[in-house]
Amino acid sequence: MQTERMTDWRHRRPGSVTRVKICCIGSIDEARLAIDLGASALGFVSKMPSGPGPIGEELIAEIVPRVPPGIATFLLTSETRAEPIIEQQRRTRVNTIQLVDSVEDGTYAALKRELPGVSIVQVIHVADAGSVDEAMSAAEHVSALLLDSGNPRLEVKELGGTGRVHDWSVSRIIRDRSPVPVYLAGGLNPSNAAEAIRIVEPFALDVCSGLRTDGKLDVAKADAFMTQVRNTTQR
Repeated sequence: MQTERMTDWRHRRPGSVTRVKICCIGSIDEARLAIDLGASALGFVSKMPSGPGPIGEELIAEIVPRVPPGIATFLLTSETRAEPIIEQQRRTRVNTIQLVDSVEDGTYAALKRELPGVSIVQVIHVADAGSVDEAMSAAEHVSALLLDSGNPRLEVKELGGTGRVHDWSVSRIIRDRSPVPVYLAGGLNPSNAAEAIRIVEPFALDVCSGLRTDGKLDVAKADAFMTQVRNTTQR
């Protein structure tokens, strides 16, 4: 499931099942478990200023080649300049770059030029109505948007993995206006997955801490989450 710029994905076929990206993958065993449970994308967290789940790029590069075709591999990067992001992709060989912070001018163009075929997903940390304008501006340049609950304005930036739910009514506005697919993240877990799908109707849900116990991917939680997703169809 490599994300592509396809405007018709914004309006899913009635009765379709929402896809799931399981993030913070920390081992080959976790990657295998996530895929077995039905995840269509895996997230690998590189160095971050804060938050759970970062692993070394050497380990990411070890796991990625073992992921079967058809499963998207996301590298979460906090870099804001094109050159280090390009170097990260070339070391890890992921097929999708997830930008968790705002990037410098010219970065999108450079990534597309130097990494053809690699999808670019921009994270929007939903705070208020101003996030809608931020999302629409980014959507012109990327393959998909991912709506999360971080706070990049803090002295030590929160760029994901907060376990907090943001205002889904703002996320719904972004989803309705976006010309590219929208992933929904932030505080998702088995108890609210169905509600998130009904309210936002995103292309996919993105989950990390809500499926973990003591930092490890929890089979029971992950299975319950996937069951909720499968049982909740979009209108």
